[in-house]
Amino acid sequence: MVQTARVALENASLQYDRLYSYRVPEGMSLLAGCRVTVPFGAGNRTRLGIAMEVSQEEGEGLKSLSSVVDTAPLLNGELLGLARWLRENTFCCYYDAVRTLLPPGMGVDLRYTYELSREPQEALTLEGDQKRIIEYLQGRGKPVREETLLAALGLAADSPCLQDLCRAGILLKSQEARQKILDGRQVMVRLEDGIQELSDVTAKITAKQRDVVQLLCETGEASVKEVCYFAAVGRTVIERLEKAHIVRCFTREIYRTSYQAPAQSDPAEIQLSEEQQQACGTLCQLYDTGEAKGALLYGVTGSGKTEVFLRVIRHVLDSGRGAIVLVPEISLTPQTAARFRRYFGEDVAVLHSSLSMSERMDEWKRIKNGKARIAVGTRSAVFAPVEHLGLIVMDEEQESSYKSEKSPRYHARDVARIRAAHHKALLLLASATPSIESYFRACQGKYTLVSLKNRYGNAKLPDVHILDMATQGLTAVGDCLSAELAQELQAALDRGEQSILLLNRRGFHTLIKCAVCGTVAYCPNCSVALTYHSANGHFMCHYCGHGEPAASSLCPQCGSKFRRFSGVGTQKVQEELEKLFPKARILRMDMDTTMARDSHERMLGDFAAGKYDIMIGTQMVAKGLDFPNVTLVGILSADASLYAQDYRSFERAFSLFTQVVGRSGRAEKPGRAFIQTFTPENPVIELAASQDYPAFYQEEIASRKIHLYPPFCDMMGIGFSGPDQKEVAQAARTFLEHLVESAKTGYPDMPLRVLGPCESQIARIAGKYRWRMVVKCVANARFRQFLREQVEWYCGQKEWKRVAVYIDPRCESSL
Repeated sequence: MVQTARVALENASLQYDRLYSYRVPEGMSLLAGCRVTVPFGAGNRTRLGIAMEVSQEEGEGLKSLSSVVDTAPLLNGELLGLARWLRENTFCCYYDAVRTLLPPGMGVDLRYTYELSREPQEALTLEGDQKRIIEYLQGRGKPVREETLLAALGLAADSPCLQDLCRAGILLKSQEARQKILDGRQVMVRLEDGIQELSDVTAKITAKQRDVVQLLCETGEASVKEVCYFAAVGRTVIERLEKAHIVRCFTREIYRTSYQAPAQSDPAEIQLSEEQQQACGTLCQLYDTGEAKGALLYGVTGSGKTEVFLRVIRHVLDSGRGAIVLVPEISLTPQTAARFRRYFGEDVAVLHSSLSMSERMDEWKRIKNGKARIAVGTRSAVFAPVEHLGLIVMDEEQESSYKSEKSPRYHARDVARIRAAHHKALLLLASATPSIESYFRACQGKYTLVSLKNRYGNAKLPDVHILDMATQGLTAVGDCLSAELAQELQAALDRGEQSILLLNRRGFHTLIKCAVCGTVAYCPNCSVALTYHSANGHFMCHYCGHGEPAASSLCPQCGSKFRRFSGVGTQKVQEELEKLFPKARILRMDMDTTMARDSHERMLGDFAAGKYDIMIGTQMVAKGLDFPNVTLVGILSADASLYAQDYRSFERAFSLFTQVVGRSGRAEKPGRAFIQTFTPENPVIELAASQDYPAFYQEEIASRKIHLYPPFCDMMGIGFSGPDQKEVAQAARTFLEHLVESAKTGYPDMPLRVLGPCESQIARIAGKYRWRMVVKCVANARFRQFLREQVEWYCGQKEWKRVAVYIDPRCESSL
């Protein structure tokens, strides 16, 4: 019996994705969760992998591991199990799941180095490139990286010279695994053992050296920079003390983070309303059972859900456990993180994609090492390595941003449910507009429903007015704002109050036509119309990023340079506002203005400080934000959200309208909201205006039941993409034929409804044509096994190698 490891390999295709067994060489220390390098395939090419299991078994015929990359496991048993769950439930590969669990900076580059194994006598007889290689390495006198060597000598990557010299024993090839982002390090100084005060130094030292020793006697240890500053000496003084064995220099890992503030308040100081106290008591009781529990905190906008979170988290921390708090948008993270740090200080770590890779890696390490017990972040923060997890909070749990649209296609709510079950923790979902599925589970008793029906303090829900744009007059300077809404904006400005306007479409004009032949300007790579952006003077594609200068763009049909513009984006609204209110300070927040690092935090901070009067933005301004001086909200184009090709379109529209209306009147000042629409009779708009979620839920759940949509079934999407339209269509039809035949013969009792296949709503993106089908099913282990069999069969068909297939385990479109 020998020690063996079962390894998941990086970049394995779905067809060959499995755990491969390797022998652990004697003397090599290995634990499950460590990354390793292994020889793979007939050519024994080095591959990176992770040890999923380590055990004792027969090792005959097994290859040996090449090296161990990590000195300690990156993933513990729970997270390794979560990687297996992701593979089984989202149809991804093992290492794709592992990569999702780790911060981006933890990636490893595998590099090769070459050095002379000896002074080669054969070099006298070598010629050409081989002789040049020997001479170059002799001149360097140390190992040289492969890419450096090839570039210096102008050799091709597939040149056989290096391999020939290695086989002849002249060159020694070594492998180097280098972490992409290195740990943050700080050089520290302390006195040598046995020296506790100045009199313990027996060697003769200078006055400056004496100052250094005296400083270290008082402080114990300090960084080199601190010693140089406070003792007013140069680095040379420290180096000479080290040579005299009076001080010792060492390195210490430091965490790179822009947030380092102590706690300023105690959550116990928060004054809760009677309703909040009841909610907090119920949630703490659920947590104290010591069992895995789920709760849905349903509260109207402005009811004080965050204050309840803070008190419950304090209760969890006092019991010795940690918490994860998820928010749906990066724009919400700065405000949420600042609020939590106010109460919990450095016990809070932040994880989201706007941080640099080094900062994300260090925040992840702080959590893993127990330096921070609260992780706050967007979707990926659900994987935070909190050891003793007691609570997971999902704020605005209905948001679609919690669902990943690339492999692995997981939903954070599903992952949170798995982690809560493992840790026997409390899963707390919260929203003013819960998802239909979550509210359904609460009505069934699977979640405990906790309600906050009133706004906090004296705040009242805003008065909502529905403006029929078919009868409303427009302003004199454009077609974005109704005259009534413009008057309300002016009144708010006169009172010194702030306003928020929502338009969920960025750009300036959203439709560009040829003025001569009427041809619409489309992206050459996608089945999407281009959008005009005034900020850069380009026609832009919002899917692949294609752009072309507006000034020189010609109609592809007739060659005319004259264009007709229509449609409205956030840039157009900003221009109209600047003309209507020349003295107003206007802030635009959309993807174009928030690309810079820390832009969300800076812009929202400026708006909160009163530096702007009006904020116009996309859905990132619609939810979770709390500005006491905002008394007016306007939804400029409600109809665009209502009629999407998606069975959730009404649910999403109701949520968006309710959330943005809820930004108004959150303090003492009364709020007003205006919804501009051409269909004022639509019940979704009327229910959102009245903030009546229970009534909306009753209508929506009845429709879902009649038409068999979740939560009354599961829906899995199967997508196909490739460069040739006919090939993609035929691959989708062939897959369907095989799926139907396999279901009839092997799974005749399995209930299935298949819709499609057909072209996707956007038939082409980035040069790839797309088809899809939807399967209504019961997504249990048996069905997942059936579907995996179909995918593995498809991947084995060489005729479809140019058409990729993917599985979406939570399809949210009827087709």
